[in-house]
Amino acid sequence: MERGFNPNIIGFLCQWCAYAGADLAGTSRVKYPSNIKIVRLPCTGRVDPVYVLRAFLGGADGVLVAGCHPGDCHYKRGNYLMSQRYMVLQRILDILGLGGRLKLEWVSASEGGKFAEVVKGFVEELKSLGPNPIRELGK
Repeated sequence: MERGFNPNIIGFLCQWCAYAGADLAGTSRVKYPSNIKIVRLPCTGRVDPVYVLRAFLGGADGVLVAGCHPGDCHYKRGNYLMSQRYMVLQRILDILGLGGRLKLEWVSASEGGKFAEVVKGFVEELKSLGPNPIRELGK
């Protein structure tokens, strides 16, 4: 682990649930690390695997995808689609030496505290992994 390493996280958040949960955390003044840069999407089903890979090539140390709980998707099946993509992405990232750097979480609009805990936990996981080993390839 690199001394003083502070991981850079890209978060792809569903606007209906996880983004609203992040907003609730902020308005409730629940503290969580500022390491996450949020990209608001209509649904986790819109997270193209290329977005995730480009985030890593661009220097992200971790990627968080968060959305509605299964069965609560505003677009019916978006989170199920993301679950399938997540499994494939995990295999690809393992091959690239980036295993453990992609996280998928279900966070509802009323779970601001859970969102904060997810980000805190992910930051700690990434600190133990150290910097993204392929970030220089994207430059």
